[in-house]
Amino acid sequence: MVEHPGEYRWSSYRANAQGESSTPLTYHPLYAGLDRNDRTRQVAYGELFRYQLDPGISDEIRAVTSDNYALGSSHFQAQVVAMLVRRVTPGKSGRPRRRKEARSLELFGED
Repeated sequence: MVEHPGEYRWSSYRANAQGESSTPLTYHPLYAGLDRNDRTRQVAYGELFRYQLDPGISDEIRAVTSDNYALGSSHFQAQVVAMLVRRVTPGKSGRPRRRKEARSLELFGED
């Protein structure tokens, strides 16, 4: 969409990092917790955006977001599964094997 979050019209970046006035904006508690001083908090927030993500990470974020999956460690994914009671990672493609097929493949050491 844009090269930097400050360029996106609906981003809170300009208010959070640059102190631009934004009436409808309510600060998130994590943002407020960065520092008590407004300017120091803005600098700390801006530092979070100092480096670009690797293209591979960006692609992974886009993929899981578009498919409504959870991105994170297996422990995090298990927590999300417990909360949502639904799958949050891609399943195996194709139809499940019949039991007889699966058992005979197991016996012959095939996958």
